[in-house]
Formats: sequence, structure tokens, C-alpha cells
Amino acid sequence: MTAEQATAHETVESAIRAQLAKALGGIRGIVEAAVPTIAFTVSWLSTEQLNLSLIISASLAAVLLVVRVAQRSTPQFVINSLIGIGIGWFFASRTGDARDVYLPGILYNAGYAAAMLLSIVTRWPVVGFLIGSVTGDPTAWHRDQGIVKLCTRLTWLLMLPCVVRVAVQLPIYLFGGGDEAIAALGLAKVLMGWPLQVAGLGAMAWLLGRGRTPIQAATA
Repeated sequence: MTAEQATAHETVESAIRAQLAKALGGIRGIVEAAVPTIAFTVSWLSTEQLNLSLIISASLAAVLLVVRVAQRSTPQFVINSLIGIGIGWFFASRTGDARDVYLPGILYNAGYAAAMLLSIVTRWPVVGFLIGSVTGDPTAWHRDQGIVKLCTRLTWLLMLPCVVRVAVQLPIYLFGGGDEAIAALGLAKVLMGWPLQVAGLGAMAWLLGRGRTPIQAATA
């Protein structure tokens, strides 16, 4: 770990807070992820034209990307959104069913939740690797069982929004039909995007605010 990193993050809790904020892109990154979904849902409900709705959604994401590039800020989150649109477009274009635009998101959340659960079961919680990204040693944190326990709790909280999204959206996708299902999926994706993530981060921030584990413990 460099001296600069040690000064910036004196505790495990502060390191995790900083890395989580960076990973999620802050409020702007979360909003940029929601805009294409809102655009697609509104356009589909207004026109019922799948390709037109996808073009509008992708065009808005492209505009956001241009703004990011023009401002010389990281385009990572807009690019992620464009990739998601592209995958959704592929799914929907093969079936002609607008519901399939939302399928990649459901599968992503299911896979992400499964990976986090596996990391908890094996006692290598994914949040622990956020510490490793700060200290420069990806696995040293695992030697301290107090840090492993903290990271396990945080990983549960990080996983919970993914589980809730799948539990709500998958039945709508499987059993819903018509415009009602499209509207419900679009609304669920937006409401369970940044609001649910903020709630999860709030719980994580509360847990992190209770302790001050020296960052040196992660590298002992």
C-alpha cells in the first residue's frame, strides 16, 4: 500500500465507502443508467414499435456518452448502459417480444446475487476485495477474521437489492402479458434501480459508520 493510500484511508470502513461510491458512479451514474430504461418504456407504451423504442433508448444513452466524453469524465457507466441496451436489443429482436429487453437485467441480477452468495458461503465475501484494491494486496484482508465478518455482512446487504429485483421482476416477465407487463417491468426496473440501491447503500453506510477498523489490519 502506498503512503498516499494509507493517508486517504485510515480505516477499513472509509476504504469500503470510497470504493463503493466509485463503483456505483454516484448519483449521476445511477441516473444515467435509469434514463434509457425510462425512454424505452415510455416510447413502447406510446408507439408499440419495438425498434423505434430501442433506437430512442440507445440514442439517449449515446447523447449521455458524448456529454461524458466532452466533459472528460469517466464514460464507464454510460457504456455499461449501452451494452445493456445492445444485449436487450439482441434478445428482443430475436423474439419480437418487448419483454425480452428486460431479460438481460433479470439474468444479470440473478447471476450477481448467486456469485455474491457463493463468495459468502466460501468465506471470501466480494466486498473484501474492495479493501484489496486499496491496499494493493487483493487477499491480505482475509487473514483478519474481524474484517471477513464485516465484509460478509456488507456483502449480504449488497446482494439483497439483486435478490429483490429478481423476486419481483421475474414473475412479471414469466407470467405477465401485453402493455401491462412492459409498463410493470419498466417501472420495476427504474424503482428498483437507484432507489433500492440507495436504500442498500444507506444500510451499508450505517453499518460502516459503527466501526473504525484500522486499515493496517487488512495488510497484517
